[in-house]
Amino acid sequence: RRGAAQPHAKPALTREPLQALLDTCDDSLAGLRDRALLLFAFSSGGRRRSEVTAATLDNTRPAPRSPGQAPQRDEPAFVHLMGVSKSNQSGRTRADSHKPVVGQAALALQAWLDAWRAHNAARSLPPPEGAIFRRIRKGGAISEPLTPQAVRTIVQARAALAGLDASGFSAHSLRSGFVTEAAAQNIPMPETMALTGHRSPSSVIGYFRQGEVLGLKAARLM
Repeated sequence: RRGAAQPHAKPALTREPLQALLDTCDDSLAGLRDRALLLFAFSSGGRRRSEVTAATLDNTRPAPRSPGQAPQRDEPAFVHLMGVSKSNQSGRTRADSHKPVVGQAALALQAWLDAWRAHNAARSLPPPEGAIFRRIRKGGAISEPLTPQAVRTIVQARAALAGLDASGFSAHSLRSGFVTEAAAQNIPMPETMALTGHRSPSSVIGYFRQGEVLGLKAARLM
């Protein structure tokens, strides 16, 4: 429709600007939570904000080790089981429902969970349970689960701290950033789609930014 807004108009949080946001996260509870949240949302396939807030300690568990594999405590890994999402309205478990959380994302998630457990233990509170990403009140109390709107607020607040135009980013920038970065690093589209949950290649292509289009190797086959 003429004059309609173009989809995915917000800039993508690709690797470089995302790193700038991560660099603002210190070792406070809020810093550990935000680092874990940003990396979880990006690295597990560009999770939507409602999917981020739906992550729980029940559906995001340490990855099972292969028989005979020695445990490596310094290399945590998790598997997040997706439930209801935009591309899976029934919430039925599919072949691509399991999303890996590894590398920096796993280290950040483990650090946040360890800090949360230590926080509760110091206050004689029950161990953490339920939603992973929670509000941190003034005074340091870890309370109710974050809302999807809070994910957007965190992205914009961290962008502002990084000296970026906060109004230009949204929670969706993590999803578009994942797809755009995957394309820039020549990750096969089926692998990208397995993580994002897209069912149609045309939907994935729609995330490409004009600046990245000029760098597509397929355009220079001759």
